[in-house]
This record gives sequence, structure tokens and C-alpha cells, in this order.
Amino acid sequence: MMQAGSWKREAVLNPDILQTLADKQAIYEVVLRYCRGIDRLDMALVRSAYHPGGVDNHTGFSGPIEDFIAWVEPAVSRFSGTTHIVANHMAEVKGDVAAAETYGMAVHWGEPGNDPQRNFTTGFRYIDHMIRRGGVWAIQERWAAREWTMSDVGRHIPKRGDGPSGSRDADDPLTALRRRMGLAALAGTT
Repeated sequence: MMQAGSWKREAVLNPDILQTLADKQAIYEVVLRYCRGIDRLDMALVRSAYHPGGVDNHTGFSGPIEDFIAWVEPAVSRFSGTTHIVANHMAEVKGDVAAAETYGMAVHWGEPGNDPQRNFTTGFRYIDHMIRRGGVWAIQERWAAREWTMSDVGRHIPKRGDGPSGSRDADDPLTALRRRMGLAALAGTT
């Protein structure tokens, strides 16, 4: 573990340290892009997190990314919403390949509110074989290891009062802000 300021010393001894840090950030952003895509039902964004020929291994599914997209879209669409929260993240980079592990929790809610299959939180780890091709990091193979699941039945409380709400369409506040700012579509989106 580097101490504060030691990266400067390390950069002198290892000039590749800045590239390694940039690679680790790019890999982390692949994970974040996937989570945003799932939560916003943006399957093009989810797809952009994987290289062509990529493979996903989830609870209830293992196979190529194209089949995963066809499987996951209706699976997450049955919920009123999901929120994927990532925490600990470590990427071990070796040239153009990396092993990344990301801990997280995913909250799922929907109707009826008393259905534990529609209202639960799960803890997971994404174990990702990442590859850089053409200068772009993406998932070659993912193992989404479910660590635990907890029922949230009877715990969901509707929003109180006026104010912004998230949505899974063009009315989402982030989508509206990006549109207002004239920002280009996110990588992988149309």
C-alpha cells in the first residue's frame, strides 16, 4: 500500500505507474458503466461494458453477452427499479489483461410490495477478466458471485414530497442534464 505522496517516488522508480493508475480507473469505469446501464435499463450501455464475444456468468445464466442482454433486460424490467452500489474494487493489471474484483450490493423493488422475489437486496462480487483491445478496456468474462440475499418485504417506503425522481427513460434527471448540456451519447449508446 502506498503512503501519501509515495506515488511520486514510485513514479520515478516505475514510470509505468501513471499508466497503471489510468488503466485501473478505466477498468473501474467499465464496472460503473455496467451498473448504470442495468439500473437505467440501457442495454446498449450494458453491452458496451463487454468486448465482442464476452461471456457473463450470473445466477440463472451463463453464456455470451448477446444472450445475456436478451436474458437480463426482461429480468430487470420486471422491477420498478434497481440500484447497484459498488464498494471495494481492486484491479490487478498485467499489460493488456487484468483481473478485477468488485464488491457491491443491489437493491431491487417492485409490485406487489409483499413479494420477496421483487423486493430484496443482494450482496455480490463481480470477478472480471478484463482485456484492453484497441486501447479500450472491457469485460472478456464476468462471474457475478452472489454472496447473500435479504428480503426487503415491508421495508420500502414511497418518496415523500415533491422533488426529482429517478426513472428508466429519457425523463431521468441525468439524461435530461446531459441533453441540456449537449453531451454526446455515452459510449455504447445510440
